[in-house]
Amino acid sequence: MSDEDVSERRSWRKSKTLVVFTATLGLFTENFLYGFIVPILPYMIEKRLCLDPAFTQRFTTELLFILGLISIPAAPIIGHFADKTTSRKIPLLISLVGCTVGTLLVALTPSVWAVYVGRILQGISGTGAWIVGFAMLTDAAGSKHLGKALGFSGSFITAGVLSGPVISGAFLQWFGYWAAWSVPLALIAICFVARLAIVEERRPDQLKTSTISAEAQAHNETSPLLSPEGSDQDEAAASSQEEAKVPPTRGFYAIMFSKGATYAALLNVTAFSMIISGFDTTLPLHLRQEFGWRPAPIGSIFLGIQIPSMILAPFVGWLRDRIGLRWPTTLGWALSTPLFWFLGVPGKDNFLGVGDGAKGQAAFVAATIGVGIIWSFVRGAGTFQLTTIMHELKAQDPNIFGPGGGSSRTFSMTETSFAIGLVLGPLITGALADAFGFYYATSALACVSVVASISSWMFFTHKAPVREPEADGGL
Repeated sequence: MSDEDVSERRSWRKSKTLVVFTATLGLFTENFLYGFIVPILPYMIEKRLCLDPAFTQRFTTELLFILGLISIPAAPIIGHFADKTTSRKIPLLISLVGCTVGTLLVALTPSVWAVYVGRILQGISGTGAWIVGFAMLTDAAGSKHLGKALGFSGSFITAGVLSGPVISGAFLQWFGYWAAWSVPLALIAICFVARLAIVEERRPDQLKTSTISAEAQAHNETSPLLSPEGSDQDEAAASSQEEAKVPPTRGFYAIMFSKGATYAALLNVTAFSMIISGFDTTLPLHLRQEFGWRPAPIGSIFLGIQIPSMILAPFVGWLRDRIGLRWPTTLGWALSTPLFWFLGVPGKDNFLGVGDGAKGQAAFVAATIGVGIIWSFVRGAGTFQLTTIMHELKAQDPNIFGPGGGSSRTFSMTETSFAIGLVLGPLITGALADAFGFYYATSALACVSVVASISSWMFFTHKAPVREPEADGGL
């Protein structure tokens, strides 16, 4: 094989297309696994673990809640070390191994404690994949194409969260338990192949650091003992070394939290995950009790949110790149508030004349589709805002976050906020649905939406985000 053929093979393995595909596939798989377990949990609890159906809501809440709980301390630790390492590939492979072990423990359901251990492993590995995957994605896209990259990946992330329940519900009802689990296990295998295929190129911040070190070493080894008088090279090398050694005057988190928009961004992420996890916790039992639905239709109801979001995500990303985040996000949250409230209306109580018959079920599906359309303007807004803040700060001072950059720590902030929502969502909605009913759970989510809308209007950027020169490339 010629050197040219080898070079061509390595070039596609270094391509940004493969990096974006691998990162997006990893994010899709992790989110698929989170949503996949939702319709199948009652079967696992009642049939495989042989527990009393009276405990189904409690164990559903706990098994969804524990994923967020373990992610809260894990995210900042993973983000810190991910920014210190020179490789994105190795942390992704480690997270995938943990995900595989955790998924097998959950699928086998040998005992209650083994399922909990499996969920903990899934939580830690999912956190790692989320942080490093998003950092890899933004490194490849650059801030110039950030909106398009997040819009593209957002479509697949949405597909992961919401196609998981559809596939698990349908496969469980039509083909059986292990046929359902074959899908996520196959996805994990594909992720392994994609991650092994990547040949990493060093990031610009690492190249800069290496160049400084090489210049300093060359100067020390090859320069004469007495440099020529007035030499500018010595001064430049010394200046570069000093610049590389000078740490930021403030820590990463102190710098980020000095911006009011940071708090609004993290609140958006938390509110989003609260609502997603709240639905996952309460919808399956509500639809089974009120409408008598089986696993397949319960899983398919999530298509009402998935399909509009997938279609509109690239347009929303383009819109954010052009006009900023404030108005799309604020309107998205504001318009979704009445829809969240109305989702709790159809049912056996015949509230407002909307019962549990064909009329009530049609109204519920229509409200779900409405949420999918409106929520396209909300998805990923917090992550986009936080990343924009980071890029703006780095544009002002490229060394502000040190040689490792701040991408991984930025996404550890979003992951921590997302994890907090994964804890609060099941706790609040599960408790309200158990004690008072599904209507009160959705009313609480509507209140969360109001708060997120106000914070977005007050703090989000009302301008296009910082741009990079054309030479920086993109997707």
